[in-house]
Amino acid sequence: MPLRRAVIVPGNGAGNIEHCNWYGWAKKRVNEIPDVSCTLKNMPDPVTARESIWLPFMEKELKCDEETVIIGHSSGAAAAMRYAETHRVFAIILVGAYTSDLGYENERESGYFSRPWEWEKIKTNVKHIIQFGSTDDPFLPWEEQQEVADGLNTALHKYSDRGHFQNTAFPELIDAVKKLKTNS
Repeated sequence: MPLRRAVIVPGNGAGNIEHCNWYGWAKKRVNEIPDVSCTLKNMPDPVTARESIWLPFMEKELKCDEETVIIGHSSGAAAAMRYAETHRVFAIILVGAYTSDLGYENERESGYFSRPWEWEKIKTNVKHIIQFGSTDDPFLPWEEQQEVADGLNTALHKYSDRGHFQNTAFPELIDAVKKLKTNS
């Protein structure tokens, strides 16, 4: 199946995501790629980002399927990985991905970190896995980002100066989506 759709799943606490970080900017740029449409919607339960609410929303409302690249940022990366454990998707692009609740109650309540990651199931259900991470991320230890890269054998784009990827533009992300489309 070819790549036809991109879905941006934001980090928790994003509020109106159209105006947050690079999300709205990326939606516009992805929609300029021929035969690819991008979906960006405010998520339900935006602060805690509960798996029990986000994953059904990703399936029913965002329509993530075998023609979709899920672009997940932070909590959205955790959601993309958990979604891919049980659903086939074209690709996942993980931005600021991590593997534990980091000792935060809100992260623990999300449900993503209550059991081991099923790396093999994710790799079976996803054709392409791309990861963006930065060693200077103020929220995520590099060790956790590296654990995702090792567990999923991702195409890792490692930076030392991007923090938590909260900038307003992200051209490397658009290049990654274009490359996926070319190879689909």
